[in-house]
Amino acid sequence: MIEQAQFEVTTLTKPNVYITRHLPVQILDLFGGYNVEMNSEDRGLTKEELLAKIKGRDAVVVVADTIDEEICRAVKAKCKIFANYGVGYNQIDVESATQQGIYVSNTPDVVTDATADLAWTLLLATARRVVECDRFVRSGQKSWSPMNLMGTQITGKTLGIVGGGRIGQAVAQRAQGFRMNVIYTDVHNIPAFEAATAGKFVDKETLLKSADFISVHVPLLPSTRHLFGTNEFKMMKKTAILINAARGPIIDEKALVEALREGQFAGAGLDVFEQEPNLMDGLSELPNVVLTPHVGTSTTETRLEMAVVCAKNIFAAMSNQIPPNCLNPEAKSNQRIL
Repeated sequence: MIEQAQFEVTTLTKPNVYITRHLPVQILDLFGGYNVEMNSEDRGLTKEELLAKIKGRDAVVVVADTIDEEICRAVKAKCKIFANYGVGYNQIDVESATQQGIYVSNTPDVVTDATADLAWTLLLATARRVVECDRFVRSGQKSWSPMNLMGTQITGKTLGIVGGGRIGQAVAQRAQGFRMNVIYTDVHNIPAFEAATAGKFVDKETLLKSADFISVHVPLLPSTRHLFGTNEFKMMKKTAILINAARGPIIDEKALVEALREGQFAGAGLDVFEQEPNLMDGLSELPNVVLTPHVGTSTTETRLEMAVVCAKNIFAAMSNQIPPNCLNPEAKSNQRIL
């Protein structure tokens, strides 16, 4: 469990927290004497609803909601922190939050294993055509021949990791059990990655041409938007499988559909999409794609651990401390004395 806040909570000073999506109810117990309200509906709020709910709050647990400049300005009089419930924070305007003296935090470490497990789930399911096999059996098919629904061998193949951070490293470590050759690419080589995985640093083009499986683990930045598109797909092996459990816009989804239709590479496993929750036309019709609804961190254990980290970040902010997972510590210099 987590420690209580660093100051005594009285009936006059109870911090007021809003959680923007419906989460496990145990999360409410983490905040002790705080006033906490959670979105009771299993849907995201409209911008107007969100603004109405978070005005006057001391802290907001942000669950996949867009926090833009307008929202930051609207809540600046009271709000001290946007505690992002997740590691990726591209939907939050951190610069605007900083200007208004509002901390932004995330949950980087606790999501690593769950996301790496999901990436491997997609890899295995795509390679061995698990979804197609499931449909085949459920439909009552009886032609169980040796040539039926043949998949791709995984053991001994080459795994290419794009992005050698925490999650990329965790995915590569799991490859050791399959006796895979690991290569990776990033803005530069990462000695810690190599020590943990025996992976070899290569440039992007070499990875695309050499890897049997490619797993994407970079953040969404201007430089990584459409990192994979028509040119990259043409470089890949025709037998390659692409996995994305990072952020949807890293892959040009329209180009992906065209490439898979044309057989430029073998298949893809996707947990994230360019315009969530909408899919590019034709994507869901492709038999060689496994699709999951952005569930990389959706395990009971991880969801609760993420909430613990959010609470710790909020407790620190309420105690006039920089949160432990703060993305913009410079916001402190812009804070108003309330």
